[in-house]
Amino acid sequence: MEKSELISSKPILPLLLRLAAPNMMGNIIQASLSFIEAWRLGFLGAGALAAVALVFPLYMLSMMWSAGAIGGAVAGAAARAHGAGDRAAGEAVLRSAVVIAVFGGVLMGGAVFLGAAPLISILGGSGQVHGDAVSYGRTLFAGIILFWLFNLIASVCRGTGDMRTPFFAIIVMALVYGFASGPLIDTFGIRGSAFGLLLGFGAALIVVTGAILLGRTPVRFALGAVPLKVIFPILRNGLVAASQSIATIAAAMIVTGYMAQFGATALAGYGIGVRLELLLIPIIFGFGGAAIAVTGANVGAGQRQRAVRAGWLAAGLATATLTLIGAVVAFWPEIWRGWFSTDAAVIQVTDQYLQFVGPFYGFFGLGLCLYFSSQGLNSLFWPVFGNILRLGVVAGGIALLPWFGAASLHGLLWVVVAGMVVYGVAVALGLKLFAWRL
Repeated sequence: MEKSELISSKPILPLLLRLAAPNMMGNIIQASLSFIEAWRLGFLGAGALAAVALVFPLYMLSMMWSAGAIGGAVAGAAARAHGAGDRAAGEAVLRSAVVIAVFGGVLMGGAVFLGAAPLISILGGSGQVHGDAVSYGRTLFAGIILFWLFNLIASVCRGTGDMRTPFFAIIVMALVYGFASGPLIDTFGIRGSAFGLLLGFGAALIVVTGAILLGRTPVRFALGAVPLKVIFPILRNGLVAASQSIATIAAAMIVTGYMAQFGATALAGYGIGVRLELLLIPIIFGFGGAAIAVTGANVGAGQRQRAVRAGWLAAGLATATLTLIGAVVAFWPEIWRGWFSTDAAVIQVTDQYLQFVGPFYGFFGLGLCLYFSSQGLNSLFWPVFGNILRLGVVAGGIALLPWFGAASLHGLLWVVVAGMVVYGVAVALGLKLFAWRL
């Protein structure tokens, strides 16, 4: 992708759609690994699904940090360097991304590996479900550095407008997991799925690294220092954005812990429903990743007004897409949950989740896509603030539920919905009235 296309005066909408298409397809394929995993583990019973649901918030946190928060900061820095035509700065961003990935993967992997047992207990795991969740979590996070390296290197490619290289790498990832996970689960049980994910991400890392080394991407590997003036802004923006991810996962952990009191069957049903959100995030990132490239490049080229316009257009596309998806699964929940379980009790919980939460997915898409666009525009305060508000609504709402009677699944789902609405509205208003005011 040439710099001139990202910052030209041509209409923004066709450019966003062209960039978003491979990005979205690749991320949907990547998210489908979770779909395949849940489908395969469903044959092991509700206990296996419940165990994975307990690890799911930690997995989401790792992905949101490496691909979204810090990955978005890396993509934004790469986009601004690309827009300014500064090849040396782009190479420095790539070196910084590798260093951050190594340290981030080691620190997070070590923390979860050592703290898996108490964390799973806090989330409500007990008995066999607790043991399976700890085993799965430790296996997955022992190799989480592979996730970090792939996501951050792919973020550099996306920041320069190269969506094709990560797309092909993700196809390889899905193929490797698809073929390897079945035999591995048959041999190692729930741990086999974690082994399959590690193999898939390892293969994707080889593909994206090989493409850069062979000169098939706009950015190149070049030996040199990791300048503080490059790595510090990435870490500053990434850690600010990571606070949003922490708030998101904290809200998910609070909801998961509350759901656990209804038993393993209810937890499994909730896990199936919430997995749809893992598929929605890549759809949002399809638009958001394209927005990072366009907004960042135009900021680097001194065209802020065009950058802001691109941010709003991408958010509108994401909001419309998620609203449509949410309406479909609310009316026909069997489209989603029919793949995972035939247990009547599990189906009942999943259907209630989709019917309550689905119609409000658009607010989630609005807030999250604006967050990605803010990575390119260096305006992260309002997305972070909006997500902290969401956490406050969820935590406060759950704390108040006992005042309204016995534990209630309906009450919990209304709290989840309120959090989504507050998040989307707060981010949009904050950016419109303040940070993105023209």
